[in-house]
Amino acid sequence: MFKNARFFRLDTSFGLDAAELEERLATRRFRPCGPIETATMGWAAPLGEETSALVHAVGGCFLMCARKQERLLPSAAVAEALDERVAELESGEARDIGRAERRRLREQIINEMLPRAFTRSRRTQLYVDTEAGWLVVDAASEKQAEDIVSLLRETLESLPAKLPAPSKTPTAIMSSWLLEDSAPNDFVPGDACELRDAEDNAGVIRCSKQDLASDEILNHLRAGKRATKLALEWDERLSFTLAEDLSLKRLRVGDSLLEELDDDDMDPAMRLDAEFAILALQLRQLIARFDELFVLSATSLAAASPTESSSAEPGPAPTRQDAPF
Repeated sequence: MFKNARFFRLDTSFGLDAAELEERLATRRFRPCGPIETATMGWAAPLGEETSALVHAVGGCFLMCARKQERLLPSAAVAEALDERVAELESGEARDIGRAERRRLREQIINEMLPRAFTRSRRTQLYVDTEAGWLVVDAASEKQAEDIVSLLRETLESLPAKLPAPSKTPTAIMSSWLLEDSAPNDFVPGDACELRDAEDNAGVIRCSKQDLASDEILNHLRAGKRATKLALEWDERLSFTLAEDLSLKRLRVGDSLLEELDDDDMDPAMRLDAEFAILALQLRQLIARFDELFVLSATSLAAASPTESSSAEPGPAPTRQDAPF
């Protein structure tokens, strides 16, 4: 389902059940672009266009889908049409076209071209984990995630969601995992990473399909570079690339967890429902593990003793027995 994951902590309980959330989202249901609109964004059915429900609830998690449609109007095409219009006017009227008139002509050309422009849609899935207090967005970029969070905040009129502010620096911890071979037992580094110079952010090395324990990589770390992205596998359940802002990319669920879905009799909606249940449970437990490692919340920091909160040693690995979901 999700290829990426960006986490936002909810400062207060979500406060809406599935029916109430459905009613709120219906006020901003997606509609296609009008003839002179450049973009529209609203809520669509998360289980596909053949369904109508805007909220799908599983185990305390509410799955939603934001859809954005844009009209594709290349700036080069607008500039070319503007140059032709300006040249025609200057030649026909024997005068120069000023900046203000060029601006009006450009707006006129855009209004003429927009109704004929092609459209492109993008669906972004997200869910609220009401039990753990997190909002998870399948967004590859920070801007895309912020746009979706802003849409949800406008729809609900209030949404106290914030990016995690870890007390322990992820880059320092990921770097020590590589440099000291000290990753917790449930985290296995993969074969890709991004290293940046601690003093010069422009100095970057991206490695793919490399042995991260090789001297070549370790020498960069010894010279002062820090791991800002690291491919990881967690407890044979999830694989992903972890970034310094704790966002996940290239997210995949472990094959062993998906074996039960190898049923040809399952229709697409049932399969999506099962995949979401598995994914949401695993991400709930992964975020809790991040909370142990990076101290994401004030409550977890206050609950730890002074020795524990300042220690660089990670907590014990979770057991493989899953909690009821």
